[in-house]
Amino acid sequence: MRIVGIRRDGGVEVAALSEDGTAVTVLAPLEEFWADAAGHLAAQPSGEPLPVADVEVVPPVLPGARVVCIGLNYLKHVAEGSFREEDLPPYPTLFARWTASLTVDGAEVPVPPDEDGLDWEGEVMAYVGSPLVDATPEEALAAVVGYSTFNDLTARRAQKLTSQWILGKNGDRSGPLGPIVPAAEVGDLRDGLRVQTRVNGETVQDGRTDEMVYTVGDTLSLISRTFTLRPGDLLATGTPSGVGYARTPPWLLQPGDTVEVEVERLGVLRTTVVGNEYRKA
Repeated sequence: MRIVGIRRDGGVEVAALSEDGTAVTVLAPLEEFWADAAGHLAAQPSGEPLPVADVEVVPPVLPGARVVCIGLNYLKHVAEGSFREEDLPPYPTLFARWTASLTVDGAEVPVPPDEDGLDWEGEVMAYVGSPLVDATPEEALAAVVGYSTFNDLTARRAQKLTSQWILGKNGDRSGPLGPIVPAAEVGDLRDGLRVQTRVNGETVQDGRTDEMVYTVGDTLSLISRTFTLRPGDLLATGTPSGVGYARTPPWLLQPGDTVEVEVERLGVLRTTVVGNEYRKA
């Protein structure tokens, strides 16, 4: 099953995408879905299919959801960047995205005016399905109801203006998400799912999720000891090596480029980069 959000008649609903991607079947309104995500994912869609062309596909994400992201979570990625001389910290580097930065498969993402381009970061996104307070890693992992592809498209110049990364990680429409796949169909990321990123057909990242330094369960457990994680919250799990800014010379995405993130069992997420003039489109 692949899960997307759709907007029609002013409201957002969560729907199952057909195998060929041409139709959706509504599961529940957005808030109702996240009140019992596991139950809705376990049930077979039974409504009348709607043509995708007749609805607007949007992220199936609550407006108040927290999007927590792990930075530097693959050893080879740490080694290729400006942190290569530093010891691996005992706890993950965490930063935040706002839900307003999220978008969907097929979106056009603009390059901000002060940037030489955007950098790609193919990732897996995890979705929390039940409250977590002071959870053990095992409890935290069990609360994950699904995963999706994610591209943490980054404005590197803005990211490096300060020690905090939020500015460079929240460009307009810079967080495309693929459809959610139920966790039961994905399995444990520690078993190693292949994560690849391609730019205009050329493979630029090729890693596996068992290379992660900080696991999903450990990280969600850590977060839950400071603030309560709620159903619908998201965790971006970090990117493998092969990002553009670390290359010689640096390689950044330009208007007209197409970037694809493919994750085993999750599918392919495609994004087109456009110029700054499309920011208000």
